[in-house]
Amino acid sequence: MEYKELIYTIENQVATITLNRPERMNALTKTLYSEMEHALRASEDNDGVRAIIITGAGRGFCSGDDVKSMAAPDTQEQQVRKTAIKGKPTPVVPVFMAMNKPLIAAVNGAAVGWGMDLSLFCDIRIASELAKFGEVYVLRGLIPDISGFYLLPRIIGLSRAYELLLTGDVIDAKEAERIGLVSKVVPPDQLMPTAKALAAKMAALPPLAVKMSKEAVRKGLNYDLGALGEYHAYALGILFQTEDFKEGSTSLLERRRPIFKGR
Repeated sequence: MEYKELIYTIENQVATITLNRPERMNALTKTLYSEMEHALRASEDNDGVRAIIITGAGRGFCSGDDVKSMAAPDTQEQQVRKTAIKGKPTPVVPVFMAMNKPLIAAVNGAAVGWGMDLSLFCDIRIASELAKFGEVYVLRGLIPDISGFYLLPRIIGLSRAYELLLTGDVIDAKEAERIGLVSKVVPPDQLMPTAKALAAKMAALPPLAVKMSKEAVRKGLNYDLGALGEYHAYALGILFQTEDFKEGSTSLLERRRPIFKGR
């Protein structure tokens, strides 16, 4: 497949998926979601790939859904987002949750909204000193995707997860490391070498043992993806219709403080 909005490479049994919309801080579109799903499936199905790195081009890791398209209710992206959540998880989510190969997020810059969710879907997060993290959904009148409300509390604990989820605060790499959100913080020029070294270490291990280790962890988490997807769809189906959602998106574009009315 020829990708338009990401770069996909394989070297020494490690696949690297680079979100490639640097002019928009790698904000997600229908195309980018679809291409990311395809690249993940291709990596999972390729016996020549034993580990996967996800990163972003330019200054940002991923700034979440493209805000301009999300703020305009009649755009194609808005309609796609609404129809995609009816009763099911975001299409790429089951792919992430079923991956049997190690996933490493090399977070080079801002990872906010679905960008932070994306990093959480990865098994390990390594951050540049320039990285920032934020589950900013509450500021837009929404809730995060499954990784935000299911995996985040298991990664950093309930209290810290609630604080991030219920304030929408954005934290820097040093704080992310302190609370256990990321495994390591490195200088920007050391991010990809560090991620590649870790990926190579995992790629050299017995693939079946790695696969079954991941399966064992998933069983230990004991999640019901269908039920999580249904609730996510139920909540967003309501929240997308609220005035507060429109205010949250519009205020971001207008660079002003939102005024929420609870309706």
